Amino acid sequence: MTSYCALLRGISPGKPGNDKLRETFTGLGFEEVCTLLSSGNVLFTTSSAKPARELENRIQQALQQQTGIGCGTILRSRQELQALVEQQPFGDLSHGKTSYLTVTFLKEPQDHSGTQFPAEPLPHVQILKYDDAARALLAVVDQTRGKTPDYMSWLQRNYGKEITTRTWRTVTKVLTKLPDPN
Repeated sequence: MTSYCALLRGISPGKPGNDKLRETFTGLGFEEVCTLLSSGNVLFTTSSAKPARELENRIQQALQQQTGIGCGTILRSRQELQALVEQQPFGDLSHGKTSYLTVTFLKEPQDHSGTQFPAEPLPHVQILKYDDAARALLAVVDQTRGKTPDYMSWLQRNYGKEITTRTWRTVTKVLTKLPDPN
């Protein structure tokens, strides 16, 4: 069994609703399905040996057919999230009203070896690193100097629409709720 979190892009509270999301995932044969928060975090286990990309495509098609929402779907396994969290990439920094610690998950891997990130982000954003294993960009957004939506627009311009962002707090919460099949 493998535990996954489906990180859905473009889900807002109440639309399509956590009950419908759970129903869709259960209908696909996934087990231990639960949702976390109302922003498109669906946790599940599967005995399928299919690659994550195939599972992402199945989920995305089912969501489109059953809810009419063509949201993006990015999967990360419990192992991938645990490896990221164990690194403690934000060190002593803490998430709060004035400082958001963000993790942007990308569907496609990026090659940032020896190169700078695309175009300097906004002055209120500090990109800490790109994590190859998690395929994630880690950044701090200073809410006193700018707003998160400006950063989201920058991310989309530079990385496209096959991305989704979560706060570090949400990522760690997802990890604590994901079933450990061992």
